[in-house]
Amino acid sequence: MNGHTDILAIETSCDETAAAVVRDGHEVLSNIIFSQIDMHTIYGGVVPELASRAHIEKINPVIEEALRTAGMTLQDVDAVAVTYGPGLVGALLVGVAEAKAVAFAAGKPLIGVNHIEGHISANYIEHPELKPPYLGLVVSGGHTHLVIAEDWNKFRILGRTVDDAAGEAFDKVARAVGLGYPGGPKMDKAAKGGDPNAIHFTKAKVNGSEYDFSFSGLKSACLNYINTERMAGREINIPDFAASFENSVVGVLVEHTIRAAKEHGMKDIALAGGVAANSELRRQLAEACEANGFHFYVPSPIFCTDNAAMIGAAAYHEFKCGTRSGWNLNAVPDLKLGERAS
Repeated sequence: MNGHTDILAIETSCDETAAAVVRDGHEVLSNIIFSQIDMHTIYGGVVPELASRAHIEKINPVIEEALRTAGMTLQDVDAVAVTYGPGLVGALLVGVAEAKAVAFAAGKPLIGVNHIEGHISANYIEHPELKPPYLGLVVSGGHTHLVIAEDWNKFRILGRTVDDAAGEAFDKVARAVGLGYPGGPKMDKAAKGGDPNAIHFTKAKVNGSEYDFSFSGLKSACLNYINTERMAGREINIPDFAASFENSVVGVLVEHTIRAAKEHGMKDIALAGGVAANSELRRQLAEACEANGFHFYVPSPIFCTDNAAMIGAAAYHEFKCGTRSGWNLNAVPDLKLGERAS
């Protein structure tokens, strides 16, 4: 294949049906995403059964479009990669079953990819100069991880959320204040015209775990504030509320990250995950990195939210390291970063 390694990647861990063809771990030849947001918005969040059914309907057309856009057939790719966890079990099963069938039929190697590793690897797409070791902050709807990437496929977790993920807190607070779903983008937009110091929401600390995160207390504080204001008949200033909440979340994320980088001698910091698309988090972390002499990496927003290109980027390094999955590969909804498929 002209000396290149081309990987067909599939991602169905939540509510995006996605397929991509990625060359050499960073060149995106195609990146097709079918989003289910409109379907789930009326329910205020993702309905797992509906997500699974939509994946079944869209998975073949999305893969066909990814190959067509890349100007390839299945025989042209070197391997087939798929997210097998973590995520919604029914949604994951659709992608895993499809990938196994496609890889088996085409006689191609199968590579199971950890979804969190995929988010981290999204940085390689636009920043091929980024190499381990570096510090990674993964912030999404289901995960908040602070990790050291010791090698391409070896990660050491320094801290994680002990309750709600940051993205989950965004969604729940946005729904409570009446902004609706998806909460992250709506809160980000609303916060643009607000005062981040208008309302004081505390930054949660986890006793004995300096790098762990906790967002359930902040979420409760926000809900209490909303109820108190409404019971008193006062109108909530949505921009101020959104900016104050956002400032509390972003503040603790940046604080932990910079401290970890200093204490572990990391010069490169990579931000990843759906919440990495948040403009205030990107701004504050970039400024903090510049002030401390760190190199800051973050993907474009399209590669922050769930997509298959990031899975292809991760799969390339797994492929080069000799990772191959068996035909008994299964969905693992609670897969931890660093765990391996059979």
